[in-house]
Amino acid sequence: MSGCGCDVIFDGTSEAYKRVLWIVIAINAVMFVVELSAGLASDSMALRADALDFLADSVTYAISLYVIGRPAHWRSMAALFKGVSLAAMGVWVLAMTIYRVIYLGNPDETIMGSIGALAFVANAVSALLLLRFRDGDANVRSVWLCSRNDAIGNLAVILAAGGVFLSGTAWPDLFVAFLMASLFLHSATRIVQQALGEIKVNKLAKETP
Repeated sequence: MSGCGCDVIFDGTSEAYKRVLWIVIAINAVMFVVELSAGLASDSMALRADALDFLADSVTYAISLYVIGRPAHWRSMAALFKGVSLAAMGVWVLAMTIYRVIYLGNPDETIMGSIGALAFVANAVSALLLLRFRDGDANVRSVWLCSRNDAIGNLAVILAAGGVFLSGTAWPDLFVAFLMASLFLHSATRIVQQALGEIKVNKLAKETP
């Protein structure tokens, strides 16, 4: 971790980090069920996108937990998988949002706002728990980036709910879905770049006598 006075990058091998990761996995799994149900009930693309993000986080955080303590190559490959998965999710959200542009229907702003606020609290708690571990390797850093971005996305969902209420149209919801997809793709790029860099370093280290 940063501030340790050394050049070793934190790789997640601490009981404190593992406990925090278990808590964050549980939070994300519960919120996936809550937001998916709310997204279907309210017909909100932003909520559905955020629900999918909770599911993806639950799975990828479990992978992060599994590779802790394993060889550096494993951890870098896990981060690479998470980055590619996040990119795929961003593309899916974009595709679904374009579909909704063609077939518009106004979402329920009350459900959007209330569930968005609940999701923000869940992700803010997760981000705060992970804050001191944010400067680790690609595997550890990807967890922090996802939680931070999720909290930002939740604020956007809350704003979209207000926009739907004021405008009487679905466009604020669709705009936020586009915004979240862009955020997914941006974070995916950063995670993949760091993971590929670590894979290259690991490969060179093996080849060096």
